[in-house]
Amino acid sequence: MSKTKYLFVLGGVLSGVGKGITAASLGALFKARGLKVSMQKCDPYLNVDAGTLNPAEHGECFVTHDGAETDLDLGHYERFLDEEMTRNSITLSGRLLKQLIEDERGGKYLGKTVQLVPHLTQAIQDTIEQAGKGSDIHIVELGGTVGDYEGLSFVEAFREFGQNRPGDVAFVYVVYVPYLKASKEFKTKPAQNAVRDLRGFGISPDVIVARVEEEPDDSIGRKVSLFGGVTIDQIAVVPNVDTVLRVPLVLHDTKIDGILLKKLQLPNKSPQLAAWDDIVKKATINKKKCVKIGIVAKYLDNEDTYISVIEALKAAAWHEGVALRYEWISAEDIEKRGTTLLKGYDGLLVPGGFGTRGIEGKIVAARYALEKKIPYLGLCLGLQVAVIAAARRSGILEATSGELNAAAEHQVVYIMPDQRGKEATGGTMRLGDYPAELEKGSRVEKLYGSRHSIERHRHRYEVNREYESAITKGGLIISGESPDGRLVEYIEGYDHPYFVATQAHPEFRSRPTRPHPLFQGFIKAIC
Repeated sequence: MSKTKYLFVLGGVLSGVGKGITAASLGALFKARGLKVSMQKCDPYLNVDAGTLNPAEHGECFVTHDGAETDLDLGHYERFLDEEMTRNSITLSGRLLKQLIEDERGGKYLGKTVQLVPHLTQAIQDTIEQAGKGSDIHIVELGGTVGDYEGLSFVEAFREFGQNRPGDVAFVYVVYVPYLKASKEFKTKPAQNAVRDLRGFGISPDVIVARVEEEPDDSIGRKVSLFGGVTIDQIAVVPNVDTVLRVPLVLHDTKIDGILLKKLQLPNKSPQLAAWDDIVKKATINKKKCVKIGIVAKYLDNEDTYISVIEALKAAAWHEGVALRYEWISAEDIEKRGTTLLKGYDGLLVPGGFGTRGIEGKIVAARYALEKKIPYLGLCLGLQVAVIAAARRSGILEATSGELNAAAEHQVVYIMPDQRGKEATGGTMRLGDYPAELEKGSRVEKLYGSRHSIERHRHRYEVNREYESAITKGGLIISGESPDGRLVEYIEGYDHPYFVATQAHPEFRSRPTRPHPLFQGFIKAIC
């Protein structure tokens, strides 16, 4: 087995500058050369996992196939590499500190003083080594910005890791270069200071990626090179692009991928980028037709909350050769103003979510799509509100979810009897891959081209099978269930152009080059 090489991607000046896309793009370029690539996100948050982070603040909680609740950057990794990440692909401070304390309480350290250095830094290095096993190159991204207090242990761990493995480690530093419109000039001083900070922690970058939002000029590379301690060919100036899928091609044009491969003593074969060229062309070419999708949601403060949903819609639209226009519809506004907000859309999509806020608005949207024959795609909660809407149409006006009212008589969506009382322990949460059996002749069976499916889940409430006849009377049939027949996994409308919902999150399995069949079917039904 070849020795694993390691590439660390850090950020300076400010967060949200594009470290995740940079890391994923470099991973895609290395994979295009035939290298085996693995990736990992290190986040300094004192959370054990990303499951409790507020989506309005932190964006989407991405779920891996093995059930880890993670940062949204793992979605970028999966979409760019077309590789499944695992629970080893995410490391949060809280998890490591929790383990350190448990080990100390268990006597593992034999009375020694447990410290951030060397104990936490060594724990960080251990997770990196574990996550990178079997790979030619393992890419590690650090969340936040170099200099953040909470991230200092990770920076030190990276420094030690590189010191202990000379020739096997390289560092990429992503910095931001602002443009002042008043003076019409780029200001490289923040980037220069950020590089100085990184070098002050004992790490010298091998490559600097300078992010700019305007068309760059030659002065940026020269100035950053002069004060950054790297040659000008080690600097990639990357402006905003029309689609993030173009970033791997932009980085390849700068030749920094070859520089990193040389540093890591890996073969620099010519990458096979035909697939990237093709998908970028599909994403950016002018389309004659445009589809307008209304997304009925409640986390509207941060579009990244539904980033995988948006990317799945985009991929489906590209492959159907149509332009995509999507608009956010507040579920709470529907409760106040009614269905007038739902008019004028070619299709409606209801994504997942937790809590009671906005659920009644989503129920109204599902019923509107069912009755008006508007294409509908429901994801997780989008399935649950659809079956409630159908049950109410059948005459059970009080039909609801146990999440809305735990004491309600007609809980069409409920906590299953053998799971009650375990809510606080997570005993009712289904996470990660689960198989389903699809009804022969159903729409979902035709979409998948199979009687079987495997999708990722993140939920704790289930459809109550006691109300199956009412759901059917209301316009829906159950078209997919768990292999043991207990759980409802798919429903669809009969006598409807496209009304499909799943208890799963199929958006996590969509890829730019391979759209998910439920999303592609949704767009195709509109076209």
